[in-house]
Amino acid sequence: MEMLFHTWHWALAGFLIALIMLTLNYFGKVFGMSSNLRSLCTLAGGDKCADFFKFDVKSQYWNLLVLAGAMLGGFVAVHYMSDPTNVSLNPKTIEQLQKMGIEAPQGKLLPDALFGNQVFTSPKMMAVLLIGGLLIGFGSRYAGGCTSGHAIAGMSNLQRQSLKAVVGFFIGGLIMSHFILPLIF
Repeated sequence: MEMLFHTWHWALAGFLIALIMLTLNYFGKVFGMSSNLRSLCTLAGGDKCADFFKFDVKSQYWNLLVLAGAMLGGFVAVHYMSDPTNVSLNPKTIEQLQKMGIEAPQGKLLPDALFGNQVFTSPKMMAVLLIGGLLIGFGSRYAGGCTSGHAIAGMSNLQRQSLKAVVGFFIGGLIMSHFILPLIF
């Protein structure tokens, strides 16, 4: 029982993700988190403003349960399963973060300078969040899905367009972390 309240080994988490993917494939469902945004916008009346939101939202209710489960799972993981003793960063990474004025996470998964509540009081960080959110929204729409949909579902189904999207996501992440993030901080 104690194992349930510590960070799970990556192999166990990976096995469970694979099991979920096989189950979804069996029932003919396609996994992806960005499709939930489309469903939520349709439920909020977006279908009255744009044709993109005109679809049978009832067929996607199951995916809204995935969204609720991800949110609940994230809450449980952060508040009941976090184990700071297994978080270790490469010393070079810590050095690079310090050069940008970002304190090492100190056993947490994410640094407070980027993910703490104080980001909501900084106009600069609010602009970064807003612009980043718009870029992610545009990118996931342009790529026909998000990182989870392409990397987990598309790649497991051997879809060529998902491979291209995932390569693009990684290249974008590398450019962001090595070139743009240092300019922001």
